[in-house]
Formats: sequence, C-alpha cells, structure tokens
Amino acid sequence: MTGEEIKSTAHALADAARAAVLPFFRAHDLTADNKAGLGFDPVTEGDRAAERAMRALLAEMRPQDGILGEEFGHTEGASGLTWVLDPIDGTRAFMSGAPTWGVLIAVSDDTGPIYGLIDQPYIGERFEGGFGSARMQGPQGPRDLQVIGDRPLGEAILFTTFPEVGSAQEGAAFHAVADKVRLTRYGMDCYAYAMLAAGQIDLVIEAGLNAYDIQAPMAVIEAAGGIVTDWRGGPAHDGGRIVAAAGREQHAAALEILSEVS
Repeated sequence: MTGEEIKSTAHALADAARAAVLPFFRAHDLTADNKAGLGFDPVTEGDRAAERAMRALLAEMRPQDGILGEEFGHTEGASGLTWVLDPIDGTRAFMSGAPTWGVLIAVSDDTGPIYGLIDQPYIGERFEGGFGSARMQGPQGPRDLQVIGDRPLGEAILFTTFPEVGSAQEGAAFHAVADKVRLTRYGMDCYAYAMLAAGQIDLVIEAGLNAYDIQAPMAVIEAAGGIVTDWRGGPAHDGGRIVAAAGREQHAAALEILSEVS
C-alpha cells in the first residue's frame, strides 16, 4: 500500500465520519452514556455512528488491515498495518457544543504511526501528516504545517485537556511546568495538538492517554517538525504520559520537570 493510497483512504474515512457525526452535534436530544465505573467517561451515539461508518468503509477498501478503535475494540489484520481510530476525541466538548473535538485517524505499523489525520468536521478543518508532508485544509484554504521551533519555556504557550491532568503527582508536575510558561489553556482535546502542528503553541502535556488518543496527533506533529514522547523522552505511541513540543528547547525544559515523576 503506497503513501498516496493510505492518504486517500484516510480522507475517505474522515469524510464518512463527518457525514455520520455532524447530525448529532448540537442536537438538543443528544444523550451520553457513561463508560466509567467511577467518574465520567461519556460516549454518545455520534461516537458509535462515526466509528461504524469508518469500519464499514475499511471493510470494503482495506479488509486485510487491522483496526484499533475506541468504541469497538481491536480487529486483527494480515497486512502489518493497523488503522487507529478515535471517532470523537473530546466527547465532553462534543456533548457541550464546543467545536474542539475531532475525528482521529492514524495508520501504524510495528514501529508506531506512519500517517495521521485530525479532522474537525463542524468548522471544516483537516490536518494531516506523514510520508514527507504536513498539510491542513480549512476555511482559509490549504497550507503547509510547521511548528514554531525552539524558544524559551518562559515564552511558551502550554495546553492540556483537564486541569487535574492525571494523578495528584502528575498534576503537580504539570503545574510545575505551567508555572514557568507564558500562557496555559485548558480543555482543547485533540485540537491542542493540531494547533501545535500549525505553529500556534509550544507544548501539550497530558497523562492517561490511549493509543487511539495520540497516534494521529503524533504523526501530524512529527511531520510538521515537532517532537512527541512520554515524560521520560521515550516512545509515546502506546499512550500514557505524553509531552508534545514545538522545539527541542521546550521539550528539554519540560522533560527536566516531568521526568521526576515516578
């Protein structure tokens, strides 16, 4: 399967997910089920509809590939490639009517993601990276993606989704970084990673992620010249504690603090 074939398939999946999910967004009768035993981990019919649409298309176009999806689990494949799908990354934003959620599509081999796509259906922005290219398409037309590059932590903009970040210890480490940056913003879900790839921000720091949360953003950011690792500088494609950075300087400064967490 060539890079162009992967890209065209991914865009077809994103188009199918858009069509499936948009009727549920800002619908007054939308309900959410709680997947968590404790706390709140919502799933809506929009999540399920989008993943079903993508899986149905893959069954036609790429039946030999594996699939790892948030809502319907892992399907083994025979090709060595796996489509990693998060039909709505940011379901809390989705059910609140905020357009910071997105559809995440990645293709991975045994080394991790080789291509990723972040799609925001409501505002019509799509970010992709892999095979030597990082591009976005939106209301202002297409353009290349490029991270900010190196700059001091004191000038950096930092995003995360939840103010508590993870455990008390993980939260303390995050806030130790936040105390040193220029600006910290919360609640952006996958859109934070898209903004890093687009050259708008410097850092995204999160904990407790799954593979389907990070593989698409990771591919897009790395294609745009950024860095994505765990909090010790190791591989990030299986999830866990994640730091994404727009330059080596920001990455090193964040790791100096985050790597102290056991």
